[in-house]
Amino acid sequence: MSTHLPSLYLPHGGGPCFFMDWTMGPPDTWKRLQTWLEGLLETFPERPRRLLVISAHWETPVVQVTTHPEPELIYDYYGFPEHTYQLQWPAPGDPELAQQVLTLLQAAQIPAEPDPHRGWDHGVFIPFKVAVPEADVPTVALSLRADLDPAFHYQVGQALRPLKEQGVLIVGSGMSYHNLPRMFSGSVLSESHEFDAWLQEWAALPEPERQQQLVDWKQAPQARNCHPREEHLAPLFVAAGASLGGRAWCPFTDQVMGATVSALAFD
Repeated sequence: MSTHLPSLYLPHGGGPCFFMDWTMGPPDTWKRLQTWLEGLLETFPERPRRLLVISAHWETPVVQVTTHPEPELIYDYYGFPEHTYQLQWPAPGDPELAQQVLTLLQAAQIPAEPDPHRGWDHGVFIPFKVAVPEADVPTVALSLRADLDPAFHYQVGQALRPLKEQGVLIVGSGMSYHNLPRMFSGSVLSESHEFDAWLQEWAALPEPERQQQLVDWKQAPQARNCHPREEHLAPLFVAAGASLGGRAWCPFTDQVMGATVSALAFD
C-alpha cells in the first residue's frame, strides 16, 4: 500500500514569471516561490506517480477532465516576452487516471465529462515546469465549475480522496491573494495579511469546522478585497476537500508585490 500524499494548494505566480527577467518590481520578486517549487517533490513521503491539477484558469459549466495522451500547452497570458510563448513542458497525459477521476466523480453523483482536446494552461505547466523540469510525471487537469461554489468544489475534493492512496498528487493551482489592480499599485497590501492570518487559523481547525468555515469564506476578514472574484481561491476548495481529515499546514509563505501569498497542504 502506498503512503498517501497530501493534497496541495499552491500559488502559481504571475504569468510565466519564473522564466523571464521580472520588471514589474524587484527582479527577485518570484525567486523564493521558484526555489520552493524546485524542491517541492522532495518534501513528500514518496515521489508522486501522477499529478491531478485543478487550475484557476479553466472554468466550465460542468466539471471536465483532460483525456488527451499528449496535451499541448495553452499560453494564456498576455504581454510577456516572446520567448515565454515558446516554453515547453512535454509531460504525458494520463487517460487512465482521467477515467478514474470521471468514475469517482460520477459515483459521487457529480456530473463530469471528458475533454479530449484541452491542453494545459499556465496554471498547470508554469509551476510544474519548475517543480518537475524533467516532465516525467503523467498529468491530468480538472476544471472548476463556473459557479465556483465552495460547497460543491469541496465535495469534488472529497470524491477524489482515494487517489491520494495511489500516489496521485492532487494540486489546486491558484493564488491566495488575487486582486491584480491592487498588486500593481505598489502599495503594501495590509488586507492580504489579514486574510492570510485567517487562512492560517482556518487551516488549524479540525473537521468539520474547517469545511464549514471554508464554505463561508466570504465572511473572512478582507475576503472580497483579496478576491474580487474567487477563481484563484476556488482550487483551494478542492484541495481542502481531498483532506483525509488529518492536519493542514502552510508549507510556504512570502511577500510578493506587497501581498502575502501562501501555500496550504492537507493530509
